[in-house]
Order: sequence, then C-alpha cells, then structure tokens
Amino acid sequence: MQLRAEHAEQLARAGVEARIAACAQIDGPVKSVYWWEGAVQVDEEWRVFYKLGADRYAELEQAIKAAHTYETPEIIAVDITHGSAEYLGWIGEATR
Repeated sequence: MQLRAEHAEQLARAGVEARIAACAQIDGPVKSVYWWEGAVQVDEEWRVFYKLGADRYAELEQAIKAAHTYETPEIIAVDITHGSAEYLGWIGEATR
C-alpha cells in the first residue's frame, strides 16, 4: 500500500498538533524500490520529516506506528550535529 499525499499530511499534522514535533515537512512523490514479501516492489510514496528533540523520539515513533497504514513504516532518526541556537531553541519551545 502506498503512502498517499493526504495520509502524509495527516501524519505530519498529528505530530505537530500534539506538539511532539515543532515542524513536519512533506516530500514527494519519491519512487521506492524495495524487497517486500518475497519480491521486488516499486511504489510512489511521500516522506514526512519531523523536527523535534531527541527526548520526544519515542513518543513520535509510537504515534506514527499507531496511525500509519504500513505494517513496517520507515521510521529513522538523524542526529542534529549543528544548528543555530535560535532554531534549536524554537524546536524546544514548540514541543513543550
């Protein structure tokens, strides 16, 4: 099943409305080629990038898993190694 633009927006909005993420950006469509259920699959999908502190990751993962249509959604985290103090401060404020 493909992640459609409307569902991506619902996931993004839910994370921000719950103040788990300060921001969510939707990117797509992207073409994914992957191995699933014994065969190569090709689908058009949409990605959601969330901006949040590491302390909110577990809560976001739980929310995505509860709302996502995929059996195994792609949920990965990337550490922020550098960022402006103002922007990082805003992330913290927006997710309190």
